[in-house]
Amino acid sequence: MIQIPRTLFLASVLLLSVNGATWARSADSNAPQRPVIEVRDDLPRHSYNLDISVTALYETQNRGKLLALARQVAADTKADLKNYDIRDDNTVQEFYGLLGSVALLENDWQAYLDYLEKRKALESKEANRLTMGLAGSAVALTQLSDSPSQETFADTFQALVSALPYKTVEPNLKSLKGSTEILSRALVLGSLESNYQPVLDRNNGEISYDIAASLVGASFTFDHFLAVTDTINGILSDTIESNTIEKTDIWAQRQVTLDAKDKGTPVTLAVWDSGVDTDIFQRSGQLWINNKEIPDNGVDDDDNGFIDDVHGIAYDVDANKTTEILYPIGEFSKDEAELQLLIKGIGDIQFNVDSEEAGEVRRQLSSLPQDEVKTFLESLSIYGNYSHGTHVAGLAAEGNPFARLLVTRMTYGHEIIPKRPTLAAAHREAAMFLEVAEYFRSQGVRVVNMSWGGSLRSIEDALEANAAGKTPEERKALAREIFEIGDRALRRAISESQDILFVTSSGNSDNDVRFDEFYPSSYEYPNLLTVGAVDSAGDETSFTSLGNVDVYGNGYEVESYVPGGNRIPYNGTSMSSPQVMNLAGKLLALHPDLTVQELKTLIIDGAEEKDIPSRSIRLIDPKRSMELASKR
Repeated sequence: MIQIPRTLFLASVLLLSVNGATWARSADSNAPQRPVIEVRDDLPRHSYNLDISVTALYETQNRGKLLALARQVAADTKADLKNYDIRDDNTVQEFYGLLGSVALLENDWQAYLDYLEKRKALESKEANRLTMGLAGSAVALTQLSDSPSQETFADTFQALVSALPYKTVEPNLKSLKGSTEILSRALVLGSLESNYQPVLDRNNGEISYDIAASLVGASFTFDHFLAVTDTINGILSDTIESNTIEKTDIWAQRQVTLDAKDKGTPVTLAVWDSGVDTDIFQRSGQLWINNKEIPDNGVDDDDNGFIDDVHGIAYDVDANKTTEILYPIGEFSKDEAELQLLIKGIGDIQFNVDSEEAGEVRRQLSSLPQDEVKTFLESLSIYGNYSHGTHVAGLAAEGNPFARLLVTRMTYGHEIIPKRPTLAAAHREAAMFLEVAEYFRSQGVRVVNMSWGGSLRSIEDALEANAAGKTPEERKALAREIFEIGDRALRRAISESQDILFVTSSGNSDNDVRFDEFYPSSYEYPNLLTVGAVDSAGDETSFTSLGNVDVYGNGYEVESYVPGGNRIPYNGTSMSSPQVMNLAGKLLALHPDLTVQELKTLIIDGAEEKDIPSRSIRLIDPKRSMELASKR
């Protein structure tokens, strides 16, 4: 299986089609019975041949080839919508998004608007529905007007934005503004080339539906968006400036801070992540210590199968044991300080913070050559992996002097083209899952945080990227076999650890984790909690995944430590999950006799139920959960 940390480091940088595609479900009671699709893996596979390079596809002389590819993909999309009853709103909505992109390519402006309305009708998140296809709508309406021009586009876009309830859509507008500040033709071409050209080369010009759909969708950026970024930026800047609002931060008043003078019991909390800078938590006295192990002597002193596991255990990218407890950042073209600056700058741009770091990111990206995009993106990715576990650990331990963090490092890949998944690697990873769970049990771990995950499709995509399998169906079968090896082991690791509460992030894909078979957020076990993300005011974020979420925490501009001890804000469900672990740790510190079921119940019952369009969600309330525990 392929693990992905659930933090939004590059949300703006990796945006390739700002026209956007979110997905939906079709339902027609009068239609004849069709095969039901209840998981993504049951969708049919389609493939296409491309006889030119990815970047050449967007050259004027190759317009015919782009249109031919788009029409092939559209035909398959329409056939799937007609022939299958797809039980997932996100998936059908993505299909409508693809058809809308093709309509724009063909200058069929009204068809684009019609598909957009279908997508909006099926969108459950209000902010996403309201801002869906803003730029695309303005383009289409401008072209349908009596006098298509830049001025007409500006007036149209202004009217669309002015009609929106600003308080609801503020984060989405800021994110769109951020994309106008960093996207360039070279950046988008470089990203497409890095992601897809190796796949094209290794598979002799054959690409899957997903890649073809991405290439078709990116045409909007080249055809329309890049030409109006200054206009969009200006309108959004004025809108944001004139509507500046201070959202009420609901989290500060809910927090509980324990004091060393409280009658608390040390509680062992495992941060199963990319590794942790242990110096930070050693200074605060919040680091778990294995007193049976002698530090740095290269010997397994306590004969438990792990060498030098003084503060925890670690595995490398191949799931082999290692003694390096912090993710090895290695040698890159940028040093650690510059990478930290860039990560913060990208976040600041995304959330409209005019900082020195944001200015530096704008400067670098505006002049970034196409052939340097891959190195730039992979540098940011490796720093994200390097800092991820430390950031999570800081949130897990904050305000709890009784927390004892046991570090468990797993290693995420940082390369745009992932390593080839194999059966042998899957068995090593499965063994790692079981070994880690046994270690947790043997060391008295009470709570484990897992701000990571993956899916069956991610394995299939990695197989395609490495030209594994002779046909799409063969890749599908191999992906399922590899997935199930790790899936069975991870399920067993959780189910056999009934005295441990596992807390996991739902994911940042705005998808149904059950339909997409995301692990572990799609699992349902009595000792597992899945956590989604809201913002500082408790409003649902645009990115948080759905389908199997127990409670929500703050996942928006959440500040914590990075290696070295600096503190910067990150975004994502990776940040909301350890806040639930933090609450669990505090409950156990004051009430060590709590069972896993009692602990889980206190967290859920203490949460505030909040009604939002189409459903209700539970926002954790540490203060109330602590009060309920005291009244037991």
